[in-house]
Amino acid sequence: MGNVYKLAVIPGDGTGPEVVREGLKVLEAVSSKAGFKYETIMYDLGGERYKKTNEVLPDSVLGELKKSDAIYLGAVGHPDVKPGILEKGLLLKIRFDLKQYINLRPVKLYPGVWTPIKDKRPEDIDFVVVRENNEGLYVGEGEFINKGTKNEIAIQVSRNTRKGIERCVRYAFEYTKKRNKKTKLTLCGKTNVLTYAFDLWERVFNEVAKEYKSVTTDYAHVDATCMWMVKNPEWFDVIVTDNMFGDIITDLGAMIQGGMGIAAGGNLNPEGVSMFEPIGGSAPKYTGKNVINPLAAICALGMLLEEIGEAKVAKEIENAVMKVTTKMKSMSAGKMGYSTSEVGDLVVKNL
Repeated sequence: MGNVYKLAVIPGDGTGPEVVREGLKVLEAVSSKAGFKYETIMYDLGGERYKKTNEVLPDSVLGELKKSDAIYLGAVGHPDVKPGILEKGLLLKIRFDLKQYINLRPVKLYPGVWTPIKDKRPEDIDFVVVRENNEGLYVGEGEFINKGTKNEIAIQVSRNTRKGIERCVRYAFEYTKKRNKKTKLTLCGKTNVLTYAFDLWERVFNEVAKEYKSVTTDYAHVDATCMWMVKNPEWFDVIVTDNMFGDIITDLGAMIQGGMGIAAGGNLNPEGVSMFEPIGGSAPKYTGKNVINPLAAICALGMLLEEIGEAKVAKEIENAVMKVTTKMKSMSAGKMGYSTSEVGDLVVKNL
């Protein structure tokens, strides 16, 4: 018998529980076929718990999450909870406390999926963004000066350390080498304006590049990266960038790959516990209607399995998803031609 994995599951808010349900359906099917065992521990973290208890992420629960093999997240975001409370208190706290310093976002157009970019095919849109996930503007460092007056100043600090940049860049080089497609790594930045932060990024990038002779490197400003992602997405293989720019360009990436319904991501600690999720959010207006697209959550499950050592199983899930996308009318909620549960059943059928 194979390995036994301990998986923490946070269904979360809105449609999160619905898409997680379909992901776990697929997990049950592939585990029986592949011969590995797993244990799921469910956590009721999210908006409803916060409303009842005023707790977002108790230290005791955080301690339990650290002992799992991986975390599977549905969605965070509740219409009755002020924006920022759950995002900072749950998502960012997990990312920072578990040192998930890599955000990994595949941008891949699957067969049969519509893209807003005219004449582009699946072979043209297939790249990965490696985003630094623990530093930059997201550390929340800053201050107000003369708050509430006409002379008010808001200062937000982008803190970038050599250690933080190097571990991200090194991961990106290793990933590019392992991916073994174009073996090209692009640094996305803004060296002409952000002359401190991206001077350091560029110097570290060039230093690490000397150790990876087989990887072709180049650089693009973030604005040019956005243009080329739309005009010539086939140019890219792997992109590495900081926290803020990574957040922005991955949402653009989700749109060119067919929308939030198909976009999955991972928050990685390559030496520890990682967390995987669909990136589309809780979509509260669709809650309970059985119309939300679960493929992003199913793809996130595939990423989770690959990270914990079940790469063959992860590939089988992706192959099944690619068969299912050819049968669907759309990736958008309510327009798929199938219900949420029916899409999950189709993936299982095509494994």
